[in-house]
Amino acid sequence: MQPFHINFLDHIAIRVKDMNVSIAWYSHVLGLKKYQLDKWGEFPVFMLSGKTGVAIFPANSNDKQLDKFSKNVKIDHFAFNVSNTDFNKAQAHFNSIGVTFDFQDHHYFHSIYLKDPDNHTVELTTIIVDEDSFYK
Repeated sequence: MQPFHINFLDHIAIRVKDMNVSIAWYSHVLGLKKYQLDKWGEFPVFMLSGKTGVAIFPANSNDKQLDKFSKNVKIDHFAFNVSNTDFNKAQAHFNSIGVTFDFQDHHYFHSIYLKDPDNHTVELTTIIVDEDSFYK
């Protein structure tokens, strides 16, 4: 039996060289709608088609651990959408099998973050505000 249900791929978080250029590209080329939320400040900026899209963050070009010429442009993490009930079931499941995770309150969403075997960051996220009002 499956311990919890994933609804869909919610977003991929990317680090970009120029926030404005990337926001314009995702809007103009793919027709994604911009969501920049007061509680989150300057970033992330979500570019969505319905409830799925990309979360855009600035890259850290001063990070010495990564290739100096890449400007640390990368995929930061990917997130799956779950219901509030399945969000709680997932946490209970992870606790029962000894998988560590971090909880974060993002004002509009609650998220848990965990690492896969290759150290990719995987997020499970659930909306905690009225969904119809949020995705208008």
